[in-house]
Amino acid sequence: MTRSARRTRRIRRTLRAAGAGTAVLLAVSACSSSGSDADADSATGAGESGKLSGTVTVFAAASLKESFTKLGARFEKAHPGTEVTFNFGGSDTLAAGITGGAPADVFAAASPKTMAIVTDAKGTAGAPVTFVRNQLEIATLPGNPDKVSSLKDLGRSGLKVVLCDRTVPCGAAAQKALDASGVKLTPVSYEQDVKSALTKVELKEADAAVVYKTDVKAAGDKVEGVEFPESADAVNDYPIALLKDAQDTAVAKAFIALVRSADGQRVLTSAGFLAP
Repeated sequence: MTRSARRTRRIRRTLRAAGAGTAVLLAVSACSSSGSDADADSATGAGESGKLSGTVTVFAAASLKESFTKLGARFEKAHPGTEVTFNFGGSDTLAAGITGGAPADVFAAASPKTMAIVTDAKGTAGAPVTFVRNQLEIATLPGNPDKVSSLKDLGRSGLKVVLCDRTVPCGAAAQKALDASGVKLTPVSYEQDVKSALTKVELKEADAAVVYKTDVKAAGDKVEGVEFPESADAVNDYPIALLKDAQDTAVAKAFIALVRSADGQRVLTSAGFLAP
């Protein structure tokens, strides 16, 4: 074999080796790129085609139960593969749970004060935003047999009245209204959330309770509502926030977006909430 032929064979072998190496590098690069995309989708809760998937855990004030349950169902229908779980209760109890380490992605409180318990202790992924407001109303037995027509009537002797505990937003608002009207009363019980206070009237264990308008409306014909002017000075703002330790950030953000959307606001205002 001539020197020229041997040189030509060496060059061909080199080119084939280089080509094989290039193919391996391209394959590794492609796998690396694919893995990065998958990791990104996993981190945001988005799967193929940008679809949402995952679970969002929402801690929400008891007065939001009916509205948020409806919005949760709509969210899951609009985003197959997602799940919304709720924990409803007194805002102060929920805040204590979150600061104590309870797993939650979103917190919707019935007052800025209870939201601050969480933001001061753990912080949030974004600034809390007021999404609705709520006003108080007196809930009486159906037909209002005790003829309650004002906040002052609640101070009548023999009338069994229930209030939310003062640490709960509805209780703090009720006390503010009572102080403004100069009414002094001793309730038969202080309840840890607004639903518990309303239930006392529904079960006829109390003659009246100071609750939110939304709760009176949700109860239907089980109670009768009585408006009072002092409630205008004790309106509660409801803030919502994405929590710092949220597990499914994309899903949590999407649920908050629904709550604040025109559709979400229609559900909330139809339940008796006031626009922010």
